[in-house]
This record gives sequence, structure tokens and C-alpha cells, in this order.
Amino acid sequence: MTKISLLIAQAAPASPAAPGGAGSLMQFLPLVLMFAAMYFLLIAPQRKKQKEHEKMLAALAAGDEVVTAGGIYGEITQVKDDRFVVRIGHDNVKVEIGKGFISALVKKA
Repeated sequence: MTKISLLIAQAAPASPAAPGGAGSLMQFLPLVLMFAAMYFLLIAPQRKKQKEHEKMLAALAAGDEVVTAGGIYGEITQVKDDRFVVRIGHDNVKVEIGKGFISALVKKA
């Protein structure tokens, strides 16, 4: 039996792939691919949408009809540095709304 165990020991590989070689790179490849896919599927479209929203906010002027994040429709009457004065309803009610809370432009003046 000693000859058989000696043959088995010689046939078995001495050690797995050396650490720090191509084997460790292959372990991180799926992680890198997942991050790249997540960037192109989630992060890039969100950044594009954010830039379009900022561009829309910069182009708003008095007379434009907008929708707030809360779903209130109104007309911009005055543009300030960090907010808009929006007329809502027919009773000439005016509220000040932060620029970030305008969600969409309904109609350009």
C-alpha cells in the first residue's frame, strides 16, 4: 500500500494557483463587471435626468405654468435667487416654493 499512496501523492498537484496571480484577478472580475453594469443602468441615467431638471429650472421665468413635487399646479409670478413665487388657484393666492420642489414645466409662457 505504500507504493499506491506514494503514486497518489505524486499525481496530486502540489499547491493551488499562486496568490496574487491571475487567479485573484479573476475573483474580482465579476465584482468589477457588476459595478460597471450598475453604473450604466442606474447611475448614468439618473445623472442625465438630474442635469435636465437643473436646465429646466434655470430656464423657468415668470408666466410659466409648473407642477410642484406635491402635485400643485401654479403659475410663476416672480423668480428669486433660491425660490419661485407661484400663484395657485383663482383667488390670487401666492406661495414661495424652493427651486428644487418644482418637478415639471406644464406650459411655457
